[in-house]
Amino acid sequence: MSTTTVVLVHGAFAESASWSGVINGLRDHDVTVIAAANPLRSVEGDAEVVRGIVDSVDGSVVLVGHSYGGQVISQIHDPKVKALVYVAAFAPEEGETIGELSGKYPGGTLGDTLNPVALADGSTDLYIRQDKYHQQFAADLPAAQAALDAVTQRPLSDVALNGKSGAPNWRNVPSWFVFPAADYNIPVAAHRFMAERAGARATVEIPGASHALPASQSEAVTEVIVAAVEATR
Repeated sequence: MSTTTVVLVHGAFAESASWSGVINGLRDHDVTVIAAANPLRSVEGDAEVVRGIVDSVDGSVVLVGHSYGGQVISQIHDPKVKALVYVAAFAPEEGETIGELSGKYPGGTLGDTLNPVALADGSTDLYIRQDKYHQQFAADLPAAQAALDAVTQRPLSDVALNGKSGAPNWRNVPSWFVFPAADYNIPVAAHRFMAERAGARATVEIPGASHALPASQSEAVTEVIVAAVEATR
């Protein structure tokens, strides 16, 4: 599997180290992996960062997105990209925003937990309040780990939140979906809808798991990514 590189793209309220367990799991399978630093500033700008990483890779690529990272990887149209893996992630259609998708079905409680921070350019950064982070984002992680992650979370710009997707690559690239049944950021019904719409090769739903799937369920996430990598061989 050495000719395939997995590029991991984190979402909002997390950072690239949230993939640590998955990175170790992929290395155990001799998979080359890069954890991208997603700026979380705008859909197209963030996608441009990931495109640069894809351009730099020799061989084929499997793109993996968590949460908002799913919208970002959906914008990458490159023949190197052989598979997409959505990990508790958005897979928007052209013209959709992640805000629209998260509100499409009941069950999401993110809005009530957000702490907005105004920026000088007129935009707003959105954080999850630290006292709400464990229950909202990472309920199946130990309290101490969730408390640390709450402090190190990366904010999402409201520009990215409201950014419309371009034509999605999942129409032409095979996709795999793994998502939690106890997700308070993206309702499970939305996950099921997106996976079916994208014609997912495989859909894995994890009972009792939280939105922090890369950290809390790294073995299950790794298995799905490895299956996608093997399918590209």
